[in-house]
Amino acid sequence: MPTLIRRNIAPWVDDLLSHFPVVVLQGGRQVGKSTLAGLLAEKRGGRVVTLDNDNARAAATADPAGFLALNVPSSAPGPLVIDEIQRAPGLILAIKESVDADRRPGRYLLTGSADLHRIERTPDSLAGRSVSVNLGGFSQGELAGVSEDFVSAVVDGAVPRPSTTDRNGYGSVLAAGSFPELRVLPERMRSVWLDAYVSSLVNRDIAELMRLTDPARVTSVLRLLAANQAGELVRARLSKQTSIPESTLTSYIPLLRSLYLIDELPPWTANLARREIGRPKAFLPDSALAMHLSGVTQGQLATNSEYFGQLLEGFVAAELRRQQSWSNADFRLYSYRNSNDREVDCLVELGDGRIIAIEVKASSTLRSSHFGHLAFLRDKLGDRFIAGIVLSTAQDPVPFGDRLWGMPVSALWELGTAGG
Repeated sequence: MPTLIRRNIAPWVDDLLSHFPVVVLQGGRQVGKSTLAGLLAEKRGGRVVTLDNDNARAAATADPAGFLALNVPSSAPGPLVIDEIQRAPGLILAIKESVDADRRPGRYLLTGSADLHRIERTPDSLAGRSVSVNLGGFSQGELAGVSEDFVSAVVDGAVPRPSTTDRNGYGSVLAAGSFPELRVLPERMRSVWLDAYVSSLVNRDIAELMRLTDPARVTSVLRLLAANQAGELVRARLSKQTSIPESTLTSYIPLLRSLYLIDELPPWTANLARREIGRPKAFLPDSALAMHLSGVTQGQLATNSEYFGQLLEGFVAAELRRQQSWSNADFRLYSYRNSNDREVDCLVELGDGRIIAIEVKASSTLRSSHFGHLAFLRDKLGDRFIAGIVLSTAQDPVPFGDRLWGMPVSALWELGTAGG
């Protein structure tokens, strides 16, 4: 039996259950939400019901209030876990009424493979009654058994150390991806699993969320986004490449986001002398899925440097997004490009407005030209600028001037740990 890997977000979710009536654990399918929710229910003496079960879903749909009354006896000490809540959205209203009558903390732990705020069939919100937490696939820190916190470490001035991972090693990391089940499969079975994963989402989950959706068109859009991993999201270009009307893409993109198949880095809108261009960057949170949809194997990464760089940039964004859930620092993630084409791959903005700017390079050799746009932001922002960092496949960290560093990509999970 595979070893159970501790999720870094678990203590935070457990703490939330001690303070709020409803906690919603959201994330893509097969990232481990059910496992984590089950462990928390066991710890707290709760009960788990999954709406992937046909009978449970039918009962919840036919009589939401009766379903809750049957599954939450008054003597239950722990939360009722309702797994895949988006499959019976009518339960939301019944949960709202239940919580209004009894606002004790830790009553419900809901998991969802679709963002409840983006589902058009959701009858009501749980505003003021619930808090939501996003769970992604395994982070590299979780796989290493540490609670990593890169942003806090940079803020604290932690000094990076040499890495044992080289370019080929990062290729292996990208090909392995973050899905718990995928990581334990033999290599020849991974493509089979990924094909089934995409097919299930497109033909079942998407059809449940939006009527009159063409699965083939949705898949085509997803493949193009995977091939342009971490690229700017230009709907007009996607429309031309897929022959899908731009008005239709306007509904498809939020749908893919709601199922956590894609994520975005919105453009940064700080008041600099020249305004930035307002296009988000889109990336698939799982690098193995992006490679599979693009038809790129691990062996091909050695000769396809451009796509290797795109994958690496998306990987960095996804790792930071996961750490956002448990970091000691309050931060948001953005992309940046101004009208003069000065571009930075990822900006980390802290709650107090300070900035960490990050560039990602597939190269194992750093040059001063890699730091040009970081230096531009440093000079524009002054004291708001904490650090400019080029993450690359080079193994040795190198200082490159005032508040500028070259670091190995592995510094994301080796530089600092949360809760320290």
